[in-house]
Formats: sequence, C-alpha cells, structure tokens
Amino acid sequence: MQTVSDLSSDRKQSQPLEGGVNDARLVEEVRRGNSDAYGELVERYQHRLLRVIQRFISDHDLAQDLAQEAFIRAYEKLDQFDPSRRFGPWLFRIAVNLTMDYLRKVKRRGRWVLFSESPSEQSPDPSTSDPREHQDLSQEVRAVIEEIPEKYRTVLVLRDLENFSTSEIAAILDRKEATIRWRLAEARNQFQAIWNKRVAETE
Repeated sequence: MQTVSDLSSDRKQSQPLEGGVNDARLVEEVRRGNSDAYGELVERYQHRLLRVIQRFISDHDLAQDLAQEAFIRAYEKLDQFDPSRRFGPWLFRIAVNLTMDYLRKVKRRGRWVLFSESPSEQSPDPSTSDPREHQDLSQEVRAVIEEIPEKYRTVLVLRDLENFSTSEIAAILDRKEATIRWRLAEARNQFQAIWNKRVAETE
C-alpha cells in the first residue's frame, strides 16, 4: 500500500519534541520575569514550528507571520500552561489552531491557498537540471492531501510528513490517542483511494 510518507520526496526526518524537564524550567523562569528564558524556548522550537505551518501554507512570509503570532499567543497565555504537561505539544497546538483558523477564513472568502505555489515550486531556470519529476510527484502528493477533510488531513501531515508520535499529535489536537489512530488510518485509506483514482485517470 502506497502511503503519503513513501511518496512525498520532501519529507524530513524529525526528532521528538524537546524534553519536558528543561522546558518546564524555562517556563518557570519566564513566569518569574526572565524574558531571556522565553527567547531560549523560541530558539528551541522556531524552525520546526515554521516547517509544520509550511506543510499547510507554503507562502513563506505568511507562515513566518503565523509562527510569530503563535509564539506571541503562547507567551500571553503562559499563565494557563500546565507545567505538569509538555510545553512542545501545547505550543504546536496553538500554532496548528492558528493555521487552521486562517485557512478556514480564506476558504470562506473563496480563495483556497492550501499548498499554494511557493517560489521553489515555480518554473525552473532552464540552465539548471530539470527538477520536474521531483516537483510533479510533490505536487501530486499535495493535491491528494488537499482533497482529504481537515480533521484527517491534519493528522496525516503531522504523522507521516512531520513524524510526530501518536501521543504528541493527541496532545497537539487535544484528542485521545485512540481517536488519532483512527483518524490516521482513515486518512491513509482516503489518501490511497484518491491516489489510485488519480493514477487510473491519467492512464
């Protein structure tokens, strides 16, 4: 069975979210008024946070704006953070919610930009080696994912493209692990069905 992680050539190997002990200590320092401690949290998570947002919105500048807004909101809500839990999933929940809210607003306005063309995906320079095969596959995967309903698509992207664990996704989406496993199975089935249909149509 073909999976999105098998097909997507731009999948990056991701490490688990940063450990909770150091994060908890940094959060406590921020609550005591040490702004430098929050800067360290930003440094720790900013690259992966931006990459996750760009899985849904490939406009780099817009993704950066959303990432910055996520860090600002997390800082403003830090008094609501439960230090017995991990900071990483809590932060990513804020970022994913912001991203999904933005996409819903855009869709309601009739301008759907999920996986929109980014500079790296525009027409190549003729003097460079032909990257079309790589781009075509990546664009096909993105087009298939775009057809999957949001609640399944989000789980699929976080698990198969960003390699978050089931428990991390459950924390990010505030759902039970059993729900995440079910949604992931359904998302993979939908991906396979849509992929097979597109292949059949091209043949």
